[in-house]
Amino acid sequence: MANIGIVSTWFERGAGYVSRAYKEVLEQEHQVFVYARGGEGYAIGDPKWDGPEVTWGPWFGRSTAISMIHFSRWLRRNAIDLVLFNEQQDIRAVIATKYLGYPVGAYVDYYTRETVPEFAAYDFLICNTRRHHSVFQSHPFCLYIPWGTDPGLFTPANPDRLVQPDVVTFFHSAGMGGVNLRKGTDLLVRAFDRMQRPARLVIHSQAGLDCYGSDIAGLIRNNNRIEFIHRTVAAPGLYHLGDVYVYPTRLEGIGLTICEALAAGLPVITTDRAPMNEFVADGVTGALVRVADEAMRSDGYYWPEAYVDIDHLTELLDLYAADRELVLRQKAAARNYALRERNWSSNAEGIGSRISDAVCRGRVKQTPTISRRVQWLFQHYREFSRAIVRSRGVDLRGVRLREQLLF
Repeated sequence: MANIGIVSTWFERGAGYVSRAYKEVLEQEHQVFVYARGGEGYAIGDPKWDGPEVTWGPWFGRSTAISMIHFSRWLRRNAIDLVLFNEQQDIRAVIATKYLGYPVGAYVDYYTRETVPEFAAYDFLICNTRRHHSVFQSHPFCLYIPWGTDPGLFTPANPDRLVQPDVVTFFHSAGMGGVNLRKGTDLLVRAFDRMQRPARLVIHSQAGLDCYGSDIAGLIRNNNRIEFIHRTVAAPGLYHLGDVYVYPTRLEGIGLTICEALAAGLPVITTDRAPMNEFVADGVTGALVRVADEAMRSDGYYWPEAYVDIDHLTELLDLYAADRELVLRQKAAARNYALRERNWSSNAEGIGSRISDAVCRGRVKQTPTISRRVQWLFQHYREFSRAIVRSRGVDLRGVRLREQLLF
């Protein structure tokens, strides 16, 4: 049995759910510890996320920077054997951890054409979509493990009937939402507003309505067929409120909510681009929307954003709204597909042993020297300075300043 460390944001959001999925499957064979680093927030004190196996690192805002002084003590105290990083854009911590003799790996999600070579620093990579694997398959140890979910948690609430007997209800998870509208909430609202058939739309968002801009907010407010729910809801979420999941996303890492919706027995209408079309069989478990245009993101992400054809999306919404039998047939097909192909526990079975057996042999761990710690302190000078200003000598997101800087 190995002691495996997971480094990730750790609260109610997509990256947190992915890391927790890895934690749960790895715990079947190994001891797992979590090092919670910066992101939009922390979940200190939340019983669903906090616990004795979780350590909350110094918070440097949305940056993925890590205090190696604090982190290296965590590695030693928990006798970590290997480390799995989730969306670790700041590569310095990876290189420093490997320097200390720890095998390091990454769950692949975010990368640009400039950062792809940096992944050579990892001893192993895990790709959950064919699209990601196509980029990194030349790495000496790159695993393709099809993404999935927990079909015991995400279960159908209305497998043989509609939520409301006289009308089809579409459901959309907007996530953190906001100005970038990556999940296509704006495109869906415009398409739904053009529908000819009677239908309902439920939008669940962790961001307020005003975050979507005045035009989209106005369309939602003025359409009594649209229900906008603003709150954070733990898994299994609000899929039970809909009959069909509509997700015209511009760009996805793994399409987390697509697998969840399928497991919950909702056919999925989504963008005809990878990885979305890796999960949805057009006309069987949902429908794929034609792409009208593509554009690279301003941050240089490797894959372009895809913008669906709003007219085609409207046609599909009308098609499902008019055909109750189609919806019920695809509800069953979606659930069966999720059980057969997207059960995460089955797909990832034995992953920890496969990795530890391959990368842990012959590794000699080192205690960082004083000079190395001083180097880390200066390397992270900007992050530490910001931390000191924010903490004002008291606490920084649950981590006392003296503990952050303790050698």
